[in-house]
Amino acid sequence: MKRLALVAAALIASVPAIAQTAAAQPAPESFRERGVEDEIIYFVLPDRFANGDTQNDRGGYPADRLLSGYDPAHKGFYHGGDLVGLTEKLDYIQGMGVTAIWFAPIFKNKPVQGKPGDPESFSAGYHGYWVTDFTRVDPHFGTNADFEAFVAAAHARGMKVYMDIIANHTADVIRFAEDEYVYRGKGDYPYSTRGGPDGPAINEGFDPADPSAENWARLTDPSFAYTPVVPEAERHAKVPAWLNDPIYYHNRGDTFWIGESSVDGDFVGLDDLFTEHPRVVNGMIEIFGDWIDRYGIDGFRIDTAKHVNPEFWQAFVPAMLARAEARGIPNFHIFGEIAYDTPDAVTAARVMAEAGLPYALDMGFAKTAQLVASGRESPAVMADFLLQDVIYPGGAVTATGLPTFLGNHDFGRFSMFLRDYAGTDDRTELLARTKLGHAMMFALRGVPTVYYGDEQGFISDGNDQLAREDMFESRVDAYNDNGLLGTDATTAQANFDAGHPLYRLIRELAAMRTGSPALRRGLSIVRGFDHEGPGLLAVERYDAASGNRVLAAFNTSKEPITRDIAVNYDARALTPLSGECPARVTAPGSVRLTISAFGWAVCELETG
Repeated sequence: MKRLALVAAALIASVPAIAQTAAAQPAPESFRERGVEDEIIYFVLPDRFANGDTQNDRGGYPADRLLSGYDPAHKGFYHGGDLVGLTEKLDYIQGMGVTAIWFAPIFKNKPVQGKPGDPESFSAGYHGYWVTDFTRVDPHFGTNADFEAFVAAAHARGMKVYMDIIANHTADVIRFAEDEYVYRGKGDYPYSTRGGPDGPAINEGFDPADPSAENWARLTDPSFAYTPVVPEAERHAKVPAWLNDPIYYHNRGDTFWIGESSVDGDFVGLDDLFTEHPRVVNGMIEIFGDWIDRYGIDGFRIDTAKHVNPEFWQAFVPAMLARAEARGIPNFHIFGEIAYDTPDAVTAARVMAEAGLPYALDMGFAKTAQLVASGRESPAVMADFLLQDVIYPGGAVTATGLPTFLGNHDFGRFSMFLRDYAGTDDRTELLARTKLGHAMMFALRGVPTVYYGDEQGFISDGNDQLAREDMFESRVDAYNDNGLLGTDATTAQANFDAGHPLYRLIRELAAMRTGSPALRRGLSIVRGFDHEGPGLLAVERYDAASGNRVLAAFNTSKEPITRDIAVNYDARALTPLSGECPARVTAPGSVRLTISAFGWAVCELETG
């Protein structure tokens, strides 16, 4: 609490300047008034989407791929997509019914990283997570003026813009004189001695549990675990300049992903920020607050959120919400990446509660949808998952603001999981199951988040680089040898087909959701499920403010099913929103649905 009080005091001191900025802003536009639950998000990697300006393909660096990072034939290097291209494709994106665009980080990155002397180990920062300069757009993607134009164009259409941000780490610049990078823990290497408990005393009087500025001023020697060394050529590589000082990093070696190392260790060498340090807390608040002030963006997706100490987020999140409010942005959406790969809500709910994060990417939903839509697990798994909504901070209402997704750039594409879990390469079946998964995502609680390319039937070969295909003509063999769902096209040609069956379906589902208060904001009542093998899942959504009720039922099996499903006793008639619905209930409190193989029925429940 002492730390929060200190940071809060610093924030209060900055409020007058922020308020003066806000006073000059116009009243919130209508799109600002939409709640976070009302959005439909499209997630895109700018480098892989559209190349609007070929002049920036190398980012101004020399032609050598290990200097510029540009090699469009290699899956781990820059391919040429940029902000101009993204802006030019806003018609295509909005045509799906998308209301908010979230894109991978666009901050200036270290172009290439790898092990010296091993050319095969090198790859590029096309993904945006190796930041050196937090104040400017990476030259491969364009300029800050290009970003401003993109935000303005999106806002002119009523579309929101969500930035992907990183506070956990920066690019890999710091080396260790010991030339070793195994994680060294706090017991074996305390802050009070150099090189171990028996080493010479350093940082006299420093206590990492004391949040005061006076205490942290005593941390002057960063060589408690390793001896950090910054190569001369990169001594001033990072912006703002304070990021170049090793004292603001943990310098304990590479994480092994659990325990203490999960928070204090480097991600495969990426320099892990000392996010307990007040200078780092206030510095990050100023960095990302400035992007809100300058461009009026609408939200942040926070990378690696669970790998930062909770106290950092307890200070950061309120500061960002206050900054957005002062800028005239009342529904600023903050959601953290809390990575896990199990069909439950436990990890996300725990980290959200510890850190004070309002929302998180719904990892549990993704895994549950993959297992259930593939037929690998019964619909009971999804029913059980939805019943866990009450454990989120704030209860089940919070779950309506969690961005849900089916696959992504880290884990792999949804259709790949369906193929692997269902054990089939049958394109007709995979397309049907992919459609079913999207129907689930749009009709169940949460904010639907479409991963770019899914609407064109992309199927990844794996995770990470293998799931980051080009939308424009690709030169990567590992992408181009894949058949796509719903089309004869491959990634060797541009894929912006508004007639693709998945694009058309997403557009229809988006319209359905946008027009229904219950689908946007309604809480969930599980009405039925099969617990042995594939079959029925039925969920009623109810929005108390409008009184709107919707029944959403899905069939994960290869055969049609007919089921009697419980509904609210006031329901009398049904109006189809998607799929086939009977005109009337069978009896008060019960409706009989027949659903085709891999099909669904989304029905508005009418009273009287």
